[in-house]
Amino acid sequence: MDPIIWKFDRLDAVGGIPTHVEGHPQLIATLAGRAVAFNGVDDALIIDQHPLAGAATFTMEAIFRPDGGAFEQRWLHLAEFDPASNDAQSPRTLFEIRVVEDKWYLDAFTTGPGYNQALVVPEKTFPVGRWYRVQQTFDGKIYRAYVDGMLQAEAPLDFKPHGAGRSSIGMRINRVSYFKGAILEARFTPLALKVEEFLPLPKGL
Repeated sequence: MDPIIWKFDRLDAVGGIPTHVEGHPQLIATLAGRAVAFNGVDDALIIDQHPLAGAATFTMEAIFRPDGGAFEQRWLHLAEFDPASNDAQSPRTLFEIRVVEDKWYLDAFTTGPGYNQALVVPEKTFPVGRWYRVQQTFDGKIYRAYVDGMLQAEAPLDFKPHGAGRSSIGMRINRVSYFKGAILEARFTPLALKVEEFLPLPKGL
């Protein structure tokens, strides 16, 4: 399977899929093209796709710029969706950050039947206001999280693939933990990439 690529260069669609726009996210110009900026209060996009549904191994990557704001911010949330349940608590894989003054650290997380794993190291912090690449991978045995290709944490995981669903960008899917910052691109691959295969940071960012 080819990777699914989401470029955040428009508001009405991402990866060819129409978006549901909430609040007033803004298109901004960068040296690598347009990106979407979120205000950390009520801006978000919802996409009717779980791009890693059915994947037994995966790599989830994004290029983003955190701009400070609240301590807990969830900015990329992939959720299995069952109309009869609360999909905020459904099987899900996500990126969050924690902001402490002018620095942030990564929180990668996945959960499903029989597993629940966060990868977070509060001591590994980075300045806000800059562009970063973040990655999480699962190779069939080990779940790993990276910032700019640098390993942050890893853990063994009895992962089970998610079913079809939807995704929220800029917030948790139940409309809390909003993100303050910008997102340029995300890529979802149904296998565990090597570090040298991760998305590069575009020149100028």
